[in-house]
Amino acid sequence: MNREHIKYAIIGIAIILSAYLLGRAYTYKYRSQDTVVVTGLGETEFESDLIVWSGVLTAEAAEAAGYTQIARLFRATSEAEQVHIAMEYKLVQAEDPEWAKPVADAPVVEACDLNLIAAANGEIYETSDMYPAFIKKAQEEGNDKAVRVFTRAKLAESVHAERYMEAYNNIDAADDDAYFLCPVCGYIEKGDDFEVCPICGAKKSAFKQF
Repeated sequence: MNREHIKYAIIGIAIILSAYLLGRAYTYKYRSQDTVVVTGLGETEFESDLIVWSGVLTAEAAEAAGYTQIARLFRATSEAEQVHIAMEYKLVQAEDPEWAKPVADAPVVEACDLNLIAAANGEIYETSDMYPAFIKKAQEEGNDKAVRVFTRAKLAESVHAERYMEAYNNIDAADDDAYFLCPVCGYIEKGDDFEVCPICGAKKSAFKQF
């Protein structure tokens, strides 16, 4: 897959992700070439191989309204998107090591139910339109690695959409189930009744709990 198509793919993902990145009114501050510092009432650090993020995360809106499980879902999904960013940026690096990282605009924080709808819509678009187009182009160019990366991301995004819609439909009847994130492909499992990732085969022990 040539560098221009991959770049456009990553820029598109950056724009889409800015709509549903989460936290508790955390602001991203670029600290170094590879690290994003997330600052809020607490402080968390995590690696980002792709983007200099500048945004406000939306889990605080859910948490402030008492929707703690939804806040955890937003946090899990945000980290899942970082998994996709890392995978896809490696494709860019292989084509153009000097390519500058894009900056995503800050999302608009809405009421919790509207955040869930916007998040689900973004995931559905990625699943039905964006990633299929990327996969088709990668197949045409014989880039098997890009096909694998985009296919895994597409499958994970479809599950993210399901998780958001489930949360929306049960917004006033949430349970205490935890969310578990696959660090390899970004898949999110609800509850602990699983053994391996259904997308990439990663073991349960590798998953991160939210």
